Amino acid sequence: MPFLPDANSSDIFQPLGSTVEAIDSVPDTADRDQDSENTQENAEPQVVQEIESLCMNCHENGTTRLLLTSIPYFREVVLMSFFCPHCGFRNSEIQPASEIQEKGSRYQFLVESKEDLNRQVVKSESCDCTFPTISLEIPHQRGQLTTIEGLLTEVVEDLSQSQPVRKHTDPESYDKIEAVLVKIQEMIDGQAFPFEISLDDAAGNSWIELSPGESHEKWSKTEYFRTLEQNRALGLVNADEADEEDAQEREQEEADSAQTPPISNDEVHTFQATCPSCLRRCDTHMKVVDIPHFKEVVIMSTVCDKCGYKSNEVKTGGEIPPKGKRITLKVDDPEDMARDILKSETCALTIPELNLDLTAGTLGGRFTTLEGLLREVYEQLDTRVFNETSDSMDPERVERWTSFLQGLQDAIEGKHTFTVILDDPLAGSYLQNIYAPDPDPNMTIEEVERTDEQNEDLGLNDLSI
Repeated sequence: MPFLPDANSSDIFQPLGSTVEAIDSVPDTADRDQDSENTQENAEPQVVQEIESLCMNCHENGTTRLLLTSIPYFREVVLMSFFCPHCGFRNSEIQPASEIQEKGSRYQFLVESKEDLNRQVVKSESCDCTFPTISLEIPHQRGQLTTIEGLLTEVVEDLSQSQPVRKHTDPESYDKIEAVLVKIQEMIDGQAFPFEISLDDAAGNSWIELSPGESHEKWSKTEYFRTLEQNRALGLVNADEADEEDAQEREQEEADSAQTPPISNDEVHTFQATCPSCLRRCDTHMKVVDIPHFKEVVIMSTVCDKCGYKSNEVKTGGEIPPKGKRITLKVDDPEDMARDILKSETCALTIPELNLDLTAGTLGGRFTTLEGLLREVYEQLDTRVFNETSDSMDPERVERWTSFLQGLQDAIEGKHTFTVILDDPLAGSYLQNIYAPDPDPNMTIEEVERTDEQNEDLGLNDLSI
């Protein structure tokens, strides 16, 4: 990798649109060579950095061009392009410039129109891509910045390369692959809508473009803790050291389990646990809190000294109820924003007036106020999904995002009324009733039957409730 100047990330990784403008303003190679001696002292850093590197095809020296840029509403990346003038070999790929995320990520997107085929996709080198409709899986390989249509087109090109030879050497395989190619082409031509695409990246550095106001049935993101095997594959854990530490930790767990003190609501308890990021031993602090007119909840804080992982969670206790719970609140007073809210990990939050739909698992478990929760949602969207420098967005999408965020900000400031719906299949969420013990005229609480899909996702089909 070339030497990077000591500058802020925002100075190095400029937005994609700004980078393109800068590249257009760079003189041709001949002009740069002619004026290089005169302008060397005052020259700006190159937008595209070039380094000489070995061609793995003919083993002569070629040129690798590196572009450091930021993808709007995602994160910083390095675009790499290699060309060998001796044999003509070319290769392009993308690598994340950011660190491996604390959790892996899984994206699911429902393609329903030709416009959806143009959604941008970042597929990192550790990402597996799946099209369940046709049982097609693209294993992790080189990183790519492309579209859904681009992924499908590349699959068609790769599978078609050896078809003429396969037709004579292996007719049975030829017929099967030809049938798959026909299905993929129908998907590209818009004749097989709807179909689903899934990205599963243990490093958490892949992504499918999101449009404001989309429901979780169309676009969803789920974060998960990596397994030990995934950490080893990413180089986060040394295999020999991990095996030795596992044996030591098992011995320590046995010793700790024999000395576990009774849990008291009056103190903070600290016990040894396994870090979900690096799978090493770490400390977890736990405090039991009694929420009036609800039930006891457990506030947990985990800190890992080995990898720096930190998390705060709120979990509800007690048995699994036979039904889920749906809480609906009509917010028509700014004072409603100060209501306490407990959103469990299994709770989905919806605000129809704002087209806001948070799937279960988003933001994890939270015990805060309604204003605090919406502010956290706003900050997540404003910094990670959209910002005003997203200059590669088309004007219509920029306007939609701006309008959406403005509506969310107005709701936080109490400028208009809206409805909050908490849907928790485990009935572990809570919204404060300021009229307690009397009924709240603006809030309804109803029990709902869980669907078979929810029972399966929660692992309840294997339990006797």
